[in-house]
Amino acid sequence: MSTFEAIVIGLVQGLTEFLPISSSGHLILVPWLFGWEEPGLSFDAAMHLGTLLAVFVYFWRELLAMVLAAPTAVSRPLAILRSTPSPTGTSPGRESDARLALLLIVGSIPGGIVGLLAQSRIEDVFHGEKHQTLSIVVIAMLLMVFALFLWWADRTATHRRRISEMTVRDTLTIGVAQAMALIPGVSRSGATLTAGLFRGLRRADAARFSFLLGTPLVTLAGLKGVVDILSADPTNTELRMMAVGMVTSAFSGFAAISVLLRYLQRSSTVLFVIYRLVAGLFLLGIIITGIR
Repeated sequence: MSTFEAIVIGLVQGLTEFLPISSSGHLILVPWLFGWEEPGLSFDAAMHLGTLLAVFVYFWRELLAMVLAAPTAVSRPLAILRSTPSPTGTSPGRESDARLALLLIVGSIPGGIVGLLAQSRIEDVFHGEKHQTLSIVVIAMLLMVFALFLWWADRTATHRRRISEMTVRDTLTIGVAQAMALIPGVSRSGATLTAGLFRGLRRADAARFSFLLGTPLVTLAGLKGVVDILSADPTNTELRMMAVGMVTSAFSGFAAISVLLRYLQRSSTVLFVIYRLVAGLFLLGIIITGIR
């Protein structure tokens, strides 16, 4: 892998991890389109560490508040989860932060279960040579299908509710959507944003909760990535390329979070719907014509 390839793939990872267009799908598509050697799971893990850093830096206040509220959350979790959500998020003491932390844990359960049961199988299918053409077709179809779901959700949503008003049912719905996004082409941020809109959340609130909800699973994936990197015993050159990809994904990820949250405060998701539809049709065209 060259430095240029590491920068490009790092940019792709950072941007697509948070934009609702599927990071896992793009990490497969970009090397395939340009005929590059697939970077491998260790490099992917390094870039996920970069996007995790972006989340920690951008949301450090919320994350720190939840950590400080952990004793409150542990002391009476069921009572806090059953409490009536506050429209303003001004629950007494640290209760609102504790409630958000508990909701993130609840919402991460479906993705954690599916990841343990199916992640290795998904990786075998989508990162191997045996099913490459089929995997590209599946990614293209999922890009388009979930584009329509995103369009439908945005058109029919009430766009009224805030994160502080979320219930356990809302969180489980979004958590199931996150679990589905383990399949490349679905998009974790896209699926959770869509589910949040269907539950009546405002666009920016749905996106913010989506990013926060990804933190537990991305953290676990990052820790696993560190183990994978160390066990792979990479060369100095490979370590440099991982560092380049990680730094690039961190900066581009931070920019993607910032821009998307501001964008969704005043605009719909139609731009991403169009991109997904065009990208899916483009990929199918390449497969059908035999260009690639």
